[in-house]
Amino acid sequence: MLAVACIVAAWMVLGMATLFRRRPAPARETKRGPGWAWGGVLHTFSIAILWVHPSPSPGVLRNAFAVALAAASVAAMVVCQRALGRQFAYQARLVEGHRLITGGPYRYVRHPIYTALSGLALATGLVLSRWPVISISAVLYVCGTAIRVRAEERLLRAEFGPEFDEYARRVPAFIPNPLRWCKL
Repeated sequence: MLAVACIVAAWMVLGMATLFRRRPAPARETKRGPGWAWGGVLHTFSIAILWVHPSPSPGVLRNAFAVALAAASVAAMVVCQRALGRQFAYQARLVEGHRLITGGPYRYVRHPIYTALSGLALATGLVLSRWPVISISAVLYVCGTAIRVRAEERLLRAEFGPEFDEYARRVPAFIPNPLRWCKL
């Protein structure tokens, strides 16, 4: 029961951190990417189904891992939101004065918010769901992410051209590659 409370708390902390984050001066939207909303629908559904099919008590180690993963995921998402500043949005869009963010967590993956959200979704599933439901959720989440990323990267490529292409060549989309961080 403690693990469930921790997962609920993680989602609440993420919600409060997002709603009450320090907001820089608003920027005027200059362009919006089409199709991103379907990805958001799939993300929402993939996470919602994790809450519906309860699992028998998963065990202390699984719960401990899930709680640690949830905490790390929420922390990572807050860091990502801060790194994006006024460019953070739920939809694929560009704002006046948009910059290509390549530092902070964006140094390791191009879409760290989706990576972190997948961690929080997995933590939720580990505590609340059965493996078949977690697997279905993962497939839906990946499909939603692919839709959203396509819309976002289309906008960024159109805006930043070769600069974005170089960044995309150098930095993986979702899964960090620690070997690339070291000079071998």
